[in-house]
Amino acid sequence: MAGGDETTIPVDPAGEPLARVFKTIADPYVGRISLLHVLSGTLRPDAVLVNSRTHTEEKLHSLQMLRGKEGLPISEAQAGDIVAVPKLADVQTGDTLAPKSMPVVVLGTEPPTPLLSIAVKPRAKGDEDRLMTALHKLQEEDGALTVRREDETHQTVISGMGDTHLQIACERLHRKYGVDVETEPVKIPYRETITKPAEAEGKYKKQTGGHGQFGVCNLRLEPLERGAGFEFVDAVVGGAIPRQFIPAVEKGLQEAMAAGGVHGFPVVDVKVTCFDGKYHSVDSSEMSFKMAASIGFKEALAQAGPVLLEPVSRLEVTVPASHQGDVLGDLNARRGRVLGTDAGDGDEQVVVALVPTAELSRYATDLRSLTGGRGRFRLRHESYEPVPAQMAERLAKQLEAERA
Repeated sequence: MAGGDETTIPVDPAGEPLARVFKTIADPYVGRISLLHVLSGTLRPDAVLVNSRTHTEEKLHSLQMLRGKEGLPISEAQAGDIVAVPKLADVQTGDTLAPKSMPVVVLGTEPPTPLLSIAVKPRAKGDEDRLMTALHKLQEEDGALTVRREDETHQTVISGMGDTHLQIACERLHRKYGVDVETEPVKIPYRETITKPAEAEGKYKKQTGGHGQFGVCNLRLEPLERGAGFEFVDAVVGGAIPRQFIPAVEKGLQEAMAAGGVHGFPVVDVKVTCFDGKYHSVDSSEMSFKMAASIGFKEALAQAGPVLLEPVSRLEVTVPASHQGDVLGDLNARRGRVLGTDAGDGDEQVVVALVPTAELSRYATDLRSLTGGRGRFRLRHESYEPVPAQMAERLAKQLEAERA
């Protein structure tokens, strides 16, 4: 592709050199090795090509033919050859290397969407940095492996195509980078919200030898629509709380919501109105009103009908028609809500459903067993919805046991 238009370039050893990086190897001794598929022309050592992604020049200092773990230097690589080039400055899998006079991008295949995730943590204390470095190197080598850090649940999550893929990744961490890991299920990022309005007074008073701390703010909590987030309204009149302390009230509320509600999960979709308060000319400070806002929020939250929210995913399952009944029954058992079914290619059926994310942690493995490996699915986050009362009680007990 050149300038947004598709063009055809002949596979000609005498033409302009053109290559695509189809794999990256992270060698612990050599460094990064890029595997190139030469699409046109002839590559020779010290050739200079332009990376079409970064628009920077890359010098191919040496060309190698891989034979097992050994790299044998070669003098040239013609169109159709596979060649290894070590220590390119800023090259990733999928990049196109082309002459400066021919700015083209070779279209490649999209990496497959990861289907199964696990959380990993280093077995030895102090190996966190080594683990993240090793994981990023693995991700460079394997386009089907993704790594992310979930700040909300404090987990490092790796995602791949299935159990075997993830087991091999963990084994390579040990064998290649000397990092032993422990695995655990991915925690579900639950949230909390309220179902009815409530009011409370937050009062923070602390007397010390010098200046004390004093702040009072009256808060009104109201539920918002799902996904609205947080809204703060300053309705204080008559100088009950000086203007310079209002931002501290809002910050205290935000910190209290992030710290978690009744079950310790972040609070969302709440409108908070600060409508009154008190201050002291000497003892009041920003810290006083931050603490007062936090105390008032927690008291009002307990009276506002707090409920637990769980993430819900939109699931599209493509299966042979003969397995459609089994899949529908399985989705109902997972508390899924089927939105409809459509005809796919051939005798396939596409089932679309909304399913709680907590019920889908092992769906890649379960669907493979259910359909004899003939089913496939796509998944994306849809929304947050209240957890059924019985399940909320069970989750609350489980969380208390984990924290004990």
